[in-house]
Amino acid sequence: MDNSIRTTLADDGTVTVTVTGEIDYSNADEVADGIRDAITDWSPPAVHVDLRNASFIDSTGLGALIEGYRAATENNIRYVVSNPSPTFRRVLTVTGLSEFFGLECAQGEDEEMPSHATGA
Repeated sequence: MDNSIRTTLADDGTVTVTVTGEIDYSNADEVADGIRDAITDWSPPAVHVDLRNASFIDSTGLGALIEGYRAATENNIRYVVSNPSPTFRRVLTVTGLSEFFGLECAQGEDEEMPSHATGA
């Protein structure tokens, strides 16, 4: 699968890091580096990580997003993860990271969340 990371700077100074494909052990460092480089290069008021085209995210991918969050907060930069898949949004909610990543609860999300873990 083709993976790509694209960084764009908006007129208001906000940086968007767009990830396409998988975020896993093979490119998690590249994702984290892309976020850190955007912070270092542009010192934006906010960094948005757009996951609209991310097809899969494993635990190392989640770690890359956490590293991006740390780099942003160390520099007093707002950090927002946007457009996660419903499955990944659920992972972020269960782990308590959705608030850190600037995600607002989708309407009815709490009602859909199971009260206990289920095996897969």
